[in-house]
Amino acid sequence: MHFDYQMAMGSFLVAIVVGLTGMGGGALMTPMLTVFFGVPPLAAVSSDLVSAAVMKPVGSLVHLRRGTVNLRLVAWLCAGSVPTAFCGVLLARALGHGDRLQNVIEIALGVALLIAASGLVIRSYLTMSAGGPRRAARGASPDDASSAEDPAPISVRPIPTMLVGAVGGLVVGMTSVGSGSLIIVALLALYPKLTANRLVGTDLLQAVPLVWAAALGHILFGDFQLSVTLALLAGSIPGVFLGSLASSRAPGGLIRWALAFVLLASALKMFGVGTTPMAWALVAAAVVGTAAWCLLRAWNGLRPLPLPRHDTPSAQPVRTGHSKADTSVATR
Repeated sequence: MHFDYQMAMGSFLVAIVVGLTGMGGGALMTPMLTVFFGVPPLAAVSSDLVSAAVMKPVGSLVHLRRGTVNLRLVAWLCAGSVPTAFCGVLLARALGHGDRLQNVIEIALGVALLIAASGLVIRSYLTMSAGGPRRAARGASPDDASSAEDPAPISVRPIPTMLVGAVGGLVVGMTSVGSGSLIIVALLALYPKLTANRLVGTDLLQAVPLVWAAALGHILFGDFQLSVTLALLAGSIPGVFLGSLASSRAPGGLIRWALAFVLLASALKMFGVGTTPMAWALVAAAVVGTAAWCLLRAWNGLRPLPLPRHDTPSAQPVRTGHSKADTSVATR
């Protein structure tokens, strides 16, 4: 059996993105297999889902240990997604290749991804503009919030959450796309107060049973290829571990921008944009977006770049004793 080292390296890079942002697995991995390695579409979907069934738990366990998971949200999402994910495989097989249906789903998903990316940027700007002068006065930045902060309580809405899981599971079972990208878009809309780190952790954990159900369907009725799956697993397991470790510890502002960037990349891929034009579009978006954001920060009274300050006063020694000898040591 031939082992493809280049495929393993590609899956390693994609898995880092999945662990960091909770999304991009199906939207990036499946196109990579079909475009760069010539894997047939159905085999790419089947092998991607089976490898994701092993990869997702690795990333979700990191977030679970760090406490960046909302378990009630996970439970209601899985109640809707697990049965429909298995049914999605059967529906895709009943419809044949379903190229027209898959194109419609991909275009709709691309529009949703663009809306979600725009929503993240708008949300970051509103947060910055609302607290800009106050934060500038104390030398802090809205991007300095870390995952260690206590999150605001989230009121879970069971029925809408379960419907989101059902739709996401159906799409994942048919196309392997959506376990991260589609559901994370819906979570952003339903729960805007959910912090970036908890958004990623919750999405990764809910995707575990969802992907398991879809993978089982593809093993039984799809075109599962062991050699492709082994190459994907060899790169994706260490990649998703490193990405999840960074995501669970990184500042919320950094995770939001990483999410927005991956959302944009996934949307361009859903619209069928070629590799070279997509690369140039992402570079242009990064350069123009960074320049525009620096100007907006300056307009709101903040430093253009949220770099660490070096002019903060140093910590004073703690005086715990009352004896003269202790004072002399402290000032010697």
